Amino acid sequence: MTTEPFAAVDVIRAKRDGARLDDERIAWVIDAYTRGVVAEEQMSALAMAIFLRGMDAAETARWTGAMIDSGERLSLTSARPTVDKHSTGGVGDKITLPLAPLVAACGAAVPQLSGRGLGHTGGTLDKLESIPGWRAELSTAEIGKQLDEVGAVVCAATEGLAPADRKLYALRDVTATVESVPLIASSIMSKKIAEGAAGLVLDVKVGSGAFMKTAEQARELAAAMVEIGAAHGVRTSALLTDMSTPLGRAVGNAVEVAESVEVLRGGGPADVVALTLALAREMLDLAGLPDADPAEALASGRAYDTWCRMIRAQGGDPEAELPRPRHVHTVSATETGTLSTMDAYGVGVAAWRLGAGRARRGERVQYAAGIRCLAKPGEYVEAGDPVLELHTDTPDAVPAALAALDGALTYTPADPSPAKDSLPVKEKGSHTNDAPAGGEGIVLEVVRG
Repeated sequence: MTTEPFAAVDVIRAKRDGARLDDERIAWVIDAYTRGVVAEEQMSALAMAIFLRGMDAAETARWTGAMIDSGERLSLTSARPTVDKHSTGGVGDKITLPLAPLVAACGAAVPQLSGRGLGHTGGTLDKLESIPGWRAELSTAEIGKQLDEVGAVVCAATEGLAPADRKLYALRDVTATVESVPLIASSIMSKKIAEGAAGLVLDVKVGSGAFMKTAEQARELAAAMVEIGAAHGVRTSALLTDMSTPLGRAVGNAVEVAESVEVLRGGGPADVVALTLALAREMLDLAGLPDADPAEALASGRAYDTWCRMIRAQGGDPEAELPRPRHVHTVSATETGTLSTMDAYGVGVAAWRLGAGRARRGERVQYAAGIRCLAKPGEYVEAGDPVLELHTDTPDAVPAALAALDGALTYTPADPSPAKDSLPVKEKGSHTNDAPAGGEGIVLEVVRG
């Protein structure tokens, strides 16, 4: 029988009492938990102690390193500089879809290992799987080959990547310890650093539809992750971006793919375009390509060409018709005036209840489910005008979606003006770049090391 160098109860007691955990104890407790030596109830107690007492920057960096060391590290070599992006999750956040091929079209290699949706925030893989034939599961060799040939890959993480994080994340989810900055930061960064990219840009969402509700919370998380990246030799920066209103005019799976293609073809909603370009410029700067012009790559069609090659490389047909819903329900404006707010959380929950998301891991999603925003805050509507389209294959889900939207839309009385007739929203489903709900203010702050 192997003798363990430490006892779990001593590590728990130390953190409970506010002590700093040294490198050796952190390395041991993560390894022992992965091996099953530290029991679930013991790690639950330690997670709660960390939740209450916190960890300093050095502890958090070492905790991250221990989780990386619990599994494999991808060694993705490319003739291009490698750079990745991670979003903390939001409503209508389809940015990875146009961003990865855009940055690749500008000369970088983008190994984007993504996840599936849970609750009110959508998952990148769920969205892409609405494309006929597209597959998420790739081997390490396939990832490397696609990076060389296309420059971008969006796929599922391999099973061997940071297994300690996967185990700990599930534990935190059922022990009320999710909302801990050191544990959130180390969870995100352990997977991203293990992917092997030389640069990383973080999109930290702020607002009702985000995990971080205030700028102060988001700033703390962003700073922690940037520090972890620096400690592990990965060039890292973070953008704090607004998530009080859904991003773009599509929330769901196939509808977000369609909107992403609009962006790649030189159109799309102004806020989606603005954030895509802001993140692309930050990624290209970290990749050592500051002179690349992502706006030109969109306008010229080069980014769309790279998207088509990326989708085909993973078995998908970029020209195929996307799934359509069996049932569409329209939500109309209840007042005449300016649409003042569209609560991102309410819209996200509604899309989830329509079938676009899942309540627990492993559940199937409806690829055609989602919401189209026919109006956005700042736009004039008249009572009875369509504001939202609810898409679903299960009409029985509509009442629950409507309940989630209760109070999500507010209006400010306003007199009709000549400008009203020129608003794109008056044409059902308009997605033009000059929409009143533009890209201004989408990036709130940049955090760099």
